[in-house]
Amino acid sequence: MIVVKIGGAAAVDPAGALADVGELATTEPVVVVHGGSTAVDDLLDRLGVEPEYVETPGGVTGRFTDEATMEAFTMAMSRVNADLVVGLREAGADAVGLCGVDGGLLTGPRKSAVRVVEDGRRKIRRGDHSGRIERVDDGLLRTLVDDGRVPVVGPPMLADDGVAVNTDADRAAAAVAGALGARLVLLTDVAGVYEDPDDPATRVDVVETPDGFAALEDAAEGFMRRKVMAVEEALRGGAAGAVVADANADRPVQSALDGDGTRVAPDALSEGGKGEADEN
Repeated sequence: MIVVKIGGAAAVDPAGALADVGELATTEPVVVVHGGSTAVDDLLDRLGVEPEYVETPGGVTGRFTDEATMEAFTMAMSRVNADLVVGLREAGADAVGLCGVDGGLLTGPRKSAVRVVEDGRRKIRRGDHSGRIERVDDGLLRTLVDDGRVPVVGPPMLADDGVAVNTDADRAAAAVAGALGARLVLLTDVAGVYEDPDDPATRVDVVETPDGFAALEDAAEGFMRRKVMAVEEALRGGAAGAVVADANADRPVQSALDGDGTRVAPDALSEGGKGEADEN
């Protein structure tokens, strides 16, 4: 089984991935997980709400979710999900749109605060509109794929107290891939993780050892830290492998499965691990 995460950045054109999934789904079960960062920011702009981004102590940047942002987030993700379902159906896939709330698909505790770094100092920001996925109803997903469907999954998730809250889409994809024992393909707007982001020749192609994974974590900067974190969480959760690859490549999913991008083997993880940064 394959879990394909389609990024929501403005530079990501999902058309190639949707066509690829439509073809792959004829021979292998596929689950799509999506983000929608640009759609959320665009809606916030139209609503006159300024998005706030914060940095965690682990160096991961994410959007801080307050009540107004949560409302926009839910609306924007619904639109992104519908658009992807339409695109997949046009590509021949029997796609079914879901969010993490549906059937309690993605559940876990709601946060009361997040740890952030402001002006070089660690602080606690109070806010209870985000959560951490601890459980995936893989039975629901397996039922759909066994029926020949392609589930299309996006945030929000369902908190343990029954409230819809924000969760990071990369980490949602990791949780789904781990629960299904699937191969995870994280499609984004670059072709992998680079030791030097300005030098394409420094892309890390294969990671097979704990030392290699430690070097990958050190190389990851900015938003790529979240991708590497998601890779680790997927593999620790039981995924069969993970790759970070270019969403805009020709046949991006198949290309990633054939060896393009930054590929990480399950054996690359040590017994421990960092895993200390929070999503926002």
